[in-house]
Amino acid sequence: MAQSTDVIIAGGGLNGSTLALALARAGFKVTVVDALPAERRAEDAFDGRSYALALASVRMLTALGLWDGLAEKAQPILQIKASDGRPGEGPAPWFLQFDHAEIEEGPMGQMIEDRHLRRALLNAMAVTPGISHLAGQDIVAQNRESGGITVTFANGDDLRAALLIGADGRSSGTARRAGIGRTGWDYGQTALVCAIEHDLPHQGIAHQFFMPSGPLAILPLPGNRSSIVWAERHETARTINALDDEGYLAALRPRFGDFLGEIRLAGDRFLYPLGLSLAQAFVADRVALVGDAAHGIHPIAGQGLNLGLRDVASLAEVLTHAQRRGEDIGAAEVLARYQQWRRFDTATLALATDGFNRIFSSDNPILRLGRDLGMGVVNALPGLRRRFIREAAGLTGDLPRLMQGRLP
Repeated sequence: MAQSTDVIIAGGGLNGSTLALALARAGFKVTVVDALPAERRAEDAFDGRSYALALASVRMLTALGLWDGLAEKAQPILQIKASDGRPGEGPAPWFLQFDHAEIEEGPMGQMIEDRHLRRALLNAMAVTPGISHLAGQDIVAQNRESGGITVTFANGDDLRAALLIGADGRSSGTARRAGIGRTGWDYGQTALVCAIEHDLPHQGIAHQFFMPSGPLAILPLPGNRSSIVWAERHETARTINALDDEGYLAALRPRFGDFLGEIRLAGDRFLYPLGLSLAQAFVADRVALVGDAAHGIHPIAGQGLNLGLRDVASLAEVLTHAQRRGEDIGAAEVLARYQQWRRFDTATLALATDGFNRIFSSDNPILRLGRDLGMGVVNALPGLRRRFIREAAGLTGDLPRLMQGRLP
């Protein structure tokens, strides 16, 4: 007979771990099944990967008891500046500037390194009652049964639960085995991701340069360091990434400019092909999807992880309230509430980022003039600018309680 738990979460990354904590603190027995070995997740060396957490996401981590231990390792985002640019010319004058002082809540968000956030989640899972963490395990099958769902591991063991949650990325095996298809397309771009050190302080300002081949984001980290997310056409990105460190910097400098002084690489370099990937449904029979398993969007707005955390907060709230009402948490009507809550928000942001990337990854002079004028109008109208700032901070829409800083 298979062992049992309340909820199985396939995927031990940031979304899966955060969801496990939220559900366990609501009284659920949760098993996290992670294909990566524990020692891989626990690595603590700086590798350059970082995330821009919107204010609402920070509030969520605060409600889960995590932010106090992370705050001193984070860098507040105090301003966002955007401009056009071309390699060798440096940025054009800013056509859009957001300042955190225009809203009452404080910084619009925080930059946090992957290693710090990942370690905080692992440590919290290890000491939270109700969470079992199965590292280095692969789910090879899932079977819907009366009143539940059973997963089978590569070693032949079975585990039964009322609900299986896929937090296992864009190529989600959970979604595939549930018969959930995907819609999307390739952007013809690859993101070069790294961290740099620079001579001059960044003042907590996040920069976005819109280059003809794709956006270049320069995001502030603690100290005189910044995270780089740099989109280029596939072939160009592969060629640049194949260079040695000095060649890589020689390619980056004409695009980056000299406004932060001399720059040097800090940490590893990564390549991520960019595309849109949306699950055709967020739920199936006894299955729900969160994070990249449900949606993968362009990083142009820096909202990928925030979108996943909003899934986590919404699903945790739906399941917690269903449990309190005595409902079956895996029932179709319960899961439908989650899908209804998240599908419109996700589709709206996916279409927005898709449109922004198409409009801003162009060197057409008429298109450049039109978009610059449009952004200039936003920048010139305080009320509209404030709305965009609140959107960037994750403070708009139907927010789950966790994103308001409260437990479900």
